[in-house]
Amino acid sequence: MQSFTHVFVGIGGTGARIVNSITADGIVKVTVNPAYYLLPNSNSYEDRLRNFFSRLPRDTFLWLVFEDKDINHELREIITESAPGDTIKLAYVLTPRKELVEEKKPSWAREFETVFYDSLWDFFSDENVSLVKAFERASANIAEMFSRLYYYLETQMLVNIDYADLFNMIRGGNVGILRLLREVDFTWHWGIWERGLIGILVGSDFPLRGAHSILRNFQEVLSEKDIIWGVITDESLNGRVEILALLVKKW
Repeated sequence: MQSFTHVFVGIGGTGARIVNSITADGIVKVTVNPAYYLLPNSNSYEDRLRNFFSRLPRDTFLWLVFEDKDINHELREIITESAPGDTIKLAYVLTPRKELVEEKKPSWAREFETVFYDSLWDFFSDENVSLVKAFERASANIAEMFSRLYYYLETQMLVNIDYADLFNMIRGGNVGILRLLREVDFTWHWGIWERGLIGILVGSDFPLRGAHSILRNFQEVLSEKDIIWGVITDESLNGRVEILALLVKKW
């Protein structure tokens, strides 16, 4: 099985918080500080960024994690311009209360295979939740999600899911979401997505029919009914279930 280098880049404070919280062994974590870029001698910082990212190994997965702000996009452009042509570029963009999937494809999205986004919808269930609190809750969840995704791909491969399947989903200029779930609310707007990878981690005492029921529900709501899925058991879950959902659609 081929292995790939995964470089997670946190741009700005929120992006850095997420990337620094990823616990997977074997990844490369990089944080990019907009304050350094805005200093009078910012050329030296830009040069350092270009020099670093131009030297990425062949076929690196380059994940850029950032909030949807102008300054972060300036740094995003520097990084993607500098990366070698064979780099597999993916974005994870935080867009509070803004559903990127409903908008026209932004010009910068052409730099990426898939742009995953998070409107923080899950964290605004209580109208009194502040933006700061929503970011805090989202950061921990997203970092754990990235840790799980890398774990599945590199060490605990799920039956039926491998890098070929991941490439099949992310290639071609998509918009998407990534979610790590302990339960699934199928009244949510899952139906806007076309295809996906669904990985289910269950305790040994979790009934297999329960996992199949979850997969069947996803297949019913995704518009193209195209799902690649896998199930694996983990003794530590004790009857619980964990779902990693990677869902995409064309812009």
